[in-house]
Amino acid sequence: MQDRVMEWLLEEKDPSVRFFTLTSLQGKAPGDPDVRAACRAIMAHGPVAEILEQQNEDGSWGVPERFYLDKYKGTMWTLLILAELAADPANPGIRKACEFMLRHSQEVQSGGFSFRESAKTGGGLPSGVIPCLTGNMVFALTRLGYLEDPRTRKAIDWIVRYQRADDGDGSAPEGEPYERYPMCWGKHTCHMGAAKTFKALANLPASRRSPEAENKLHELAEYFLKHHLYKKSHNLHEVSRPGWLKPGFPLMYQTDILELLEIFHDLNIRDPRLSDALEIIRGKRLADGTWKMENSNNGKMLVPIEKKGAPSKWITLKALKVLRENG
Repeated sequence: MQDRVMEWLLEEKDPSVRFFTLTSLQGKAPGDPDVRAACRAIMAHGPVAEILEQQNEDGSWGVPERFYLDKYKGTMWTLLILAELAADPANPGIRKACEFMLRHSQEVQSGGFSFRESAKTGGGLPSGVIPCLTGNMVFALTRLGYLEDPRTRKAIDWIVRYQRADDGDGSAPEGEPYERYPMCWGKHTCHMGAAKTFKALANLPASRRSPEAENKLHELAEYFLKHHLYKKSHNLHEVSRPGWLKPGFPLMYQTDILELLEIFHDLNIRDPRLSDALEIIRGKRLADGTWKMENSNNGKMLVPIEKKGAPSKWITLKALKVLRENG
């Protein structure tokens, strides 16, 4: 059964899944001929190629100024999908899209990313800077070749400086930006904002994390471990949100236990507080050895990604990855 599942994941008609199967499950290096062929195929056919065919001349998709507000066909969301699918950072369309977001969404002074453009400065509107967007953009930019760009480094510094990892104990931080949107900056740390900034910092090579970024990464890891990923930390008998138990891809600003488990796996963090979530994923395996897509944004994105309720290569790939060293 395991061999049949692996053959299924390696099918050439799904080049992004094939790429991650070769590298994440089989441990093949970037220079391996099969990996290089998969990279070429990602740009030649399938979702990435279809998305790039719909790109505007300025690097955006859809209505340029609604780069965030058009969920999930705007430029920000589309660029995030391209990063998740391992699009080629050297592609001119990819670079134009990254530059578009850096020019129109990043707030120059703080380095965070905003959901609106400032009519005055042309950059991100300061009052629209939020954690989940900044985390998603840092993840996308580092995946797409902008790790060393000073603008990306400034966004990383924003996460280190402002991202909360407290658990609602005591008084909430005061001053800018904590006095803005309650759902992002309320008394309790926003779970989604924490997840996306956690994912962003975890995606950085260890050698490129400052001591401050490393400390923030450990703070965020402990925040999620305290919740066993999906529970109420002050009452571990209660689930915070049932939706976090239904794996999906891509997740946009949302999260789930499988995404978080993959982050912990990549960080090589093994902790008994992960066992509940691992057991849930283990129990979702179907009789044929695959996992199904339980949550989907199909119909809202420029291209569909698999089918909700059906066996999913993406969910199967990620589940096999996180369970490989956990039984």
